[in-house]
Amino acid sequence: MADVASEGAAVRRTRTERAELALDTLSAAPPSPDRLRRVLEQGLVLAGAAFVGAYVPGRDPSALYLAESVGLPRTLFGLRDGYPVTGGSPVAEAHRTGRSLWLGPQELADCPDSRRTPSPDFSLAVLPLGPAAGCLLAVSEQPGGFGTDDRACLELIARAVAVPAPAGPAPETGELPADAFSLAMDTGRIEVGDEILRLFEIEREDFDGKVETLLGLTVPEDLPALMSVVEADHMSIGERELEFRVLQPSGPPKWLRLSGRLLEGGEGRPARLVGTVADASTLRSEVTDVARVQRLAAALATAGTVKDVGKAVVAALRKPLQADRIALAELENDRLVVTVLDPPEPDAWPELWRTEWRTEWPDAPVRAMPTLAAALREGRARIWPAGSPLEPALADVGPGGLAVLPLPADGRMAGACLIGWDRPHEFAPDERALLTACAGLAGQALLRAHAFDAEHELVGMLQRTLLPRRLPRLPGGVAVARYLPTTEGLEVGGDWYDVIPLTDNHVALVIGDVQGHNAGAATLMGQMRTALRAYAAEGHSPDVVVAHANRLLLDMETDLFATCCYVDLDMEQGTALCVRAGHLQPVLRNPDGSTEIVQAEGGPPLGVLTQADFPMTPLRLQTGTVLALTTDGLVESADADIDEGMDRLARELAAADPAHLNLVADALLTGAHRGDDVALLLMRYDGMAVRPLRESWTVWRLPEAVRHARRFTGRTLRSWGVSRDTIDVALLVVSELVTNALVHTDGQVRLDMSLVNHRLRLAVTDASPRSPVKPTNIGWEATGGRGILLVEAVSEDWGTVPVSGGKQVWADLVPHA
Repeated sequence: MADVASEGAAVRRTRTERAELALDTLSAAPPSPDRLRRVLEQGLVLAGAAFVGAYVPGRDPSALYLAESVGLPRTLFGLRDGYPVTGGSPVAEAHRTGRSLWLGPQELADCPDSRRTPSPDFSLAVLPLGPAAGCLLAVSEQPGGFGTDDRACLELIARAVAVPAPAGPAPETGELPADAFSLAMDTGRIEVGDEILRLFEIEREDFDGKVETLLGLTVPEDLPALMSVVEADHMSIGERELEFRVLQPSGPPKWLRLSGRLLEGGEGRPARLVGTVADASTLRSEVTDVARVQRLAAALATAGTVKDVGKAVVAALRKPLQADRIALAELENDRLVVTVLDPPEPDAWPELWRTEWRTEWPDAPVRAMPTLAAALREGRARIWPAGSPLEPALADVGPGGLAVLPLPADGRMAGACLIGWDRPHEFAPDERALLTACAGLAGQALLRAHAFDAEHELVGMLQRTLLPRRLPRLPGGVAVARYLPTTEGLEVGGDWYDVIPLTDNHVALVIGDVQGHNAGAATLMGQMRTALRAYAAEGHSPDVVVAHANRLLLDMETDLFATCCYVDLDMEQGTALCVRAGHLQPVLRNPDGSTEIVQAEGGPPLGVLTQADFPMTPLRLQTGTVLALTTDGLVESADADIDEGMDRLARELAAADPAHLNLVADALLTGAHRGDDVALLLMRYDGMAVRPLRESWTVWRLPEAVRHARRFTGRTLRSWGVSRDTIDVALLVVSELVTNALVHTDGQVRLDMSLVNHRLRLAVTDASPRSPVKPTNIGWEATGGRGILLVEAVSEDWGTVPVSGGKQVWADLVPHA
């Protein structure tokens, strides 16, 4: 640590000399359009500024305009694009008096512009550039503002700033330079030089003078950045520079660089954007190119996860810096949790990192690397050249040079980026500026991505709790399901599926999709799934189940609607009834490998019409048939409509091996468009090896109804070969259940009997929803209540289930041989 402290002191003692060297190097370099920006960047690196800008006189000498700026956006500090020379702003005062101003938060609170920043927590430095030449403005967020060395560096930078004469509007007549353009902001008419037309591969006689013609030749992803320049509402006074791509007849797009300045109108002239466009590949290619940070910012803007952030940083820094290794880590408590390593091989990293290896990435304690801990506390980019005394955990990362970038975000350290070289590496001033700029971008992106990852996991957990944890085992069939959440954004989707076992070996297969991708859609999805399951368990027919769900959704007074496909499958007979409510058709794969998209009749989506019909379409399944139900996320995308997607699904299902249904489901989801949720439900019908024997009897309310029911029961059981002892017990159970139904309920009564796998079930259905109550105590004088006790005593099991409009009381007997 003593070595680290002395090394830091040496850096502070020589900072002014380093500034002089860097600025002399820039001054001696050939003139370039971005020289001013490169000079200002030294204020970020050498003076620790958060913002540095140059305000210069325009063609209107009564105001100073922002010619160039670097660092954080000026709007964060309430800074303007321009200031009147006669005003009371610090910029105007320094320009008039020729004296430098060093203002702390208290002095700033008394300035006329303090209302733009009600409680400033930063310091301001304004230095004149020369007699009537403008001012250099710098902002510091450090406690105490700019120190002595910081001020000395800023004074050197102010002397090195050489602002070019402000460009005026292009002449109304005459030719522009070959690489120049002039755009009228009110009409969109643009004058361009011949070189620009060559870069866009447009002949002069074919160009119509409209800026839209040039924009139409750019890569669509770059249009937002370009529109921010060419639209008057977005462009601000001052110099602007960006890179963009234009499409080529063959090969990859070409990178171009635009440098421009918006000039105010006046005296009948419109505001104009003037500047140049050049081939970026022929310009300076060092790592400090402004486009390097711009491209990193664009990549980080679309980085959704922590690993995406790491990959963007590696792509932006490793090759341009010719580094041998880069690590990006999050700071969690006292541990450095590394999320991206490049190269990823363990042997490329120090021994301590390998001993702390955790599955895919290392997890190293910060206290094991005190130099890194000190850099994180200081919050500034630190660079150690080859041969610097460092602890082994860091020395082996960069024996030829090491850069540590603390990644700040929201007032704390979000993590760190380590960049190492094997061969001795000389650090140029522009590399330091690049590293500083990239650190701020990466820190904010890392914080956003960490929040995204955490919220995405929460969203996934919520979605999983709303779907079945596992599917039930089916008699005579196998069902598998898959769900893929969308990868775009964090919102929960409304897709769902369900498999509902019903009585008499029936199974309901359900798939649906609630409109929208938000918590409301997910909540409604859970309610609809629960409602459909409840209605199905009551024994309603498929059309009634869906109609009930439709009425429920209408009564909930929500603005959302839902689509649904409900299939009631008889596993004994291989028949099914299908109901569609605005949903996709089922797809059948027959045993011979052929497929068909079932043209099932359909009703409207749920929650749309009060009086809606939901017709039932009969289906016939042969043994070995696969039934596929899915949502539109699997079959619809920006590149293909639903019909094309359904045809593709049918082809892929035909080519699959139905013997391995899980593999079929995985294959169907391969390459699925993740812009929407995807739900997939597959069921293979194998047929039941043993079909139950079934008979039913309608019990009429006659004086001898119970005797007729007993007769029917005895005759049926004898034909099934049931033993005499079992028949006697069955007659007792039927007598009690039928008598209870006739005495205690109104309406129709039905007796059902089934025999499967040596298990006899007797069931009586009536129109009352009230279940029979087993008495807890019966006295000698009681005249009723013993029937249920008798049924319980002689049965293997008994119970009651709700059915459509009533209930069913059942009892199971195990016949003896």
